[in-house]
Amino acid sequence: MPGTALRQWAPMSLWYASYGSNLDHDRFAVYLRGGRAAGATRDSPGCRDRTPPDQERLLHMPGGLRFAWRSQTWGGGVAFYDPDADREVLARAYRITVGQLSDLTAQEMWRQPGRDLDLAEVLQTGRQSIGPGHYETLHRVGTIDGSPVPTFTAPEPTDLSLNAPAPAYLRTMLRGLLQGHELDVAAAADYLTSWPGAEGWGAAEVGALLTGTDNPLANGPAR
Repeated sequence: MPGTALRQWAPMSLWYASYGSNLDHDRFAVYLRGGRAAGATRDSPGCRDRTPPDQERLLHMPGGLRFAWRSQTWGGGVAFYDPDADREVLARAYRITVGQLSDLTAQEMWRQPGRDLDLAEVLQTGRQSIGPGHYETLHRVGTIDGSPVPTFTAPEPTDLSLNAPAPAYLRTMLRGLLQGHELDVAAAADYLTSWPGAEGWGAAEVGALLTGTDNPLANGPAR
């Protein structure tokens, strides 16, 4: 029975795959502890369990990205995972609990955290809709050490109207990419501007968003 399988597994950890602003360690930490991310315009309440992830891994996920919609937090388009695109997405997986993933999903939809999701469907079939919202369709994109790797996106990402991301959002993604994907600023900027919705941005413009301590590479090797 699906519920039985989940009860046996929870509250063991899983690996949440981030591909947008949560690539950045500091931005993801705000979702866990609460507060306001740099460049954002709204506060996050944080998770019930504010324990930081004890491990993380860099991933290359099959699929693509699209910058679309208009985020009230960032003031422009945001990244959506397109599992059907014939490319590869650079991601970071954080090892967190089922409860933390549930609270993270709630915050993405501006709901108050507090209810654990039943993830049986996504664990068994690879896809699960938990609602009609922009980040309420879960996909299992792989496994790490025998544990599932879910991420979330829109129900039909290609149906969303493309919209260029705001500078603060791109800066946050850029920082996250430089925190371990072995890219320099130019390569990371090329990656970001290669996706649908980012056509209004040039790679040089994106690279110029990082100055001084904003650049993870300015203080030595990335973590």
